[in-house]
Amino acid sequence: MLTPLLVAATVIVAATTTDLRDLVAAVGGDRVSVESLTEPRADPHAREIHPRQLARLRAAQVLVRIGLDHESWLPRALRAARATPRDLDASRGIALLDTETARLSADRRPHVHAFGNTHYWLDPENARPITALIVDALAAVDSAGRGVFVANRERFLRDLDARLARWRRALRPYAGTRVVVAHDTWPYFARRFDLTIVATVEEQPGVPPSPRHLGALIAQMKTSGVRAILAEPGAPTAVLARVAAETGARVITLVPSVGADPEATDYLALFDVNVRRLADALAR
Repeated sequence: MLTPLLVAATVIVAATTTDLRDLVAAVGGDRVSVESLTEPRADPHAREIHPRQLARLRAAQVLVRIGLDHESWLPRALRAARATPRDLDASRGIALLDTETARLSADRRPHVHAFGNTHYWLDPENARPITALIVDALAAVDSAGRGVFVANRERFLRDLDARLARWRRALRPYAGTRVVVAHDTWPYFARRFDLTIVATVEEQPGVPPSPRHLGALIAQMKTSGVRAILAEPGAPTAVLARVAAETGARVITLVPSVGADPEATDYLALFDVNVRRLADALAR
C-alpha cells in the first residue's frame, strides 16, 4: 500500500500586477496560489475591480503590490472586498528614481509617480530585494515552507544572474545611446543597461503633448542625435510616427509587463524580449 503524500501548505496570494505574480510564483512554487488583479495591457493605475478580483482579495492571505501611488484603485477595492490580507509593499526594498520630479496635483488629473517612478520592476536587479521581501511575507504565513521559499529564490536568482550577463553583453555595444521615451516607464531599464533618456514624448505624465512641446522635442532630438524612441503597446502611434518621420529615429516597442506581449511569458522572458528587440533595432 502506498503511503499518502503530505500535501504542502498553500498560501493564497493576490498580486496587483502580472510581474509581481510571476515573482511570487518563482519563490512560492507549489506552496502558493497566486493571481494578478490586473491585466497587463490595461492601465494599471485606474481600473474597475470585478467580482473575481474582489473574491481573490477576500480570500488572500497575502497582498503583494507595487506601492507608492501605482494602485490608486486598491484602497477602494479592499474596502469593497472587506479584505485585510498581510500587506507587502514591494517598493520598500527599492532605491527609487525620480523622487524629486514635480507631478500633477490631485485636484487636476490624478496620476502616478508623486513619490517616485513606480516602474522599478523593469530593472531586473530589483528582483533581488523584491523576492527577499516575498520570502519573508510567505514564510510569515507558512513558516514550514521557508526553506522551500529560500531555495526557490536562490534557483531563480541563479537563472537571473546568467541571463543578466547575456543581456549586458547584448546591449554593451550601445552603452550611452540617447533615447526618447513615449511615457516615463523606462528609467530603471535605461539605468541598468546604460541608456540615456533625453526627453519624454508626454509633456507631463498622463497628458498628451502640445504642439509646442512636440516642436521643441523634435528640435532637441535633431540636435542630440537621438536614434530611438522607446514605446509601449498602446502608445499614441500617430504622434510617435510624426516624431519618427521628422527626426529619423526608430520607434521600438518594448514590453512593460509580463503578458503584455505573447513572447513575454514570465518575468525573465520579459527581459529576453526587450533586450533582443532593442539590440536588433539599434544594430540597424
